[in-house]
Formats: sequence, structure tokens, C-alpha cells
Amino acid sequence: MELIKQTEQLKIHLIYFKDQYENSDPPQNRKDRDFFLKVKKETDPVYELIHEWEKAALKEVKERNVTVHPHQITSTRENMELLLMHSYYIDVKRKRFMELNNSISYIYDQLIRELKPSSQ
Repeated sequence: MELIKQTEQLKIHLIYFKDQYENSDPPQNRKDRDFFLKVKKETDPVYELIHEWEKAALKEVKERNVTVHPHQITSTRENMELLLMHSYYIDVKRKRFMELNNSISYIYDQLIRELKPSSQ
């Protein structure tokens, strides 16, 4: 199923962003154009994936294939976008970053668990 693949890819990105947040320094100048272009180049494909994931996940919710609420899907997309930017700009406290990370991870895990065919 495509949504499972997308969710698993996003989980990999989530791990990468956490690692980046914990092991990178904030940019010297937040208005540095080169840094902005680097971030844009690296994040554009992830933004596309996040939006495709949201559409597919909302479709599954609408068809009642998962017990997640539409609001949780939208919030997860928004949180992933925030986390993505925070991982580059290192502009939130670690506690807040980890709250976002855990919230996103929880929804991803729930979707995967509910969509994977049971091996019974």
C-alpha cells in the first residue's frame, strides 16, 4: 500500500531531522541566502511527500480504514513541516522539538499498525 510506504519514508526523515537537530549548530545568520537555498533544495522533496501523505491519509480516514481523525492527520502534517524547519534553524528548545517528534511518530506508527495486513 502506497500510504504505508510514504509513512515509512517520513519516519526515516523524522529520524534524520532529529539527528540533525541534535548534532548541528544553528546558522550564523538566519537571513543567509545560501543557507536558505540549501535548506530549500533539501526540503522541497520532503514537503511534497508530506502533502502527498496527507492526501492519502485523509482518504483512508474518510473511507474509515483507520481510526485516526482528520484533524490528527492535518496536525501531523503541520508538525512535520515545523519540525523540518526547526531541524535546520535549531530555533526551539529541545523539549518542544521532542514533543513534536513524539507526536508525529505516534500518528505514523498508528497508521502503519492499522494499515498493515495482520499476519493471522
